[in-house]
Amino acid sequence: MPRSPRVLIAEAEREFPVRVRVAVPANGFGEQLETMYAWLDESCGADSWRSAPSGMRGVVNDAVAFYFMDATLAAAFVNRFCCGVIIETADGAYTVREDAPLRRSDLPNYGWR
Repeated sequence: MPRSPRVLIAEAEREFPVRVRVAVPANGFGEQLETMYAWLDESCGADSWRSAPSGMRGVVNDAVAFYFMDATLAAAFVNRFCCGVIIETADGAYTVREDAPLRRSDLPNYGWR
């Protein structure tokens, strides 16, 4: 049986001191959420982060909170996935980037790779 969102939030806030709120895009996260989870597991370790609903203005699914063990991990997540600014229309939450950093394989080959 799935746990209630309130229990998930309470556990995450007790165990992980740093929270980053991300506004859910109008069309949802789509495949981006799985990319975020994979990056978090690989970069932070599966035991160093959690996510939980973080509704704003009484709407349950308009934001997600990502909880981290330390601020360095949270900052790396924000740099990779968020626009980098908190906007008022998202009620204090970061918005998701629509682009992604280039991979080395996408760069032109100048003969020095």
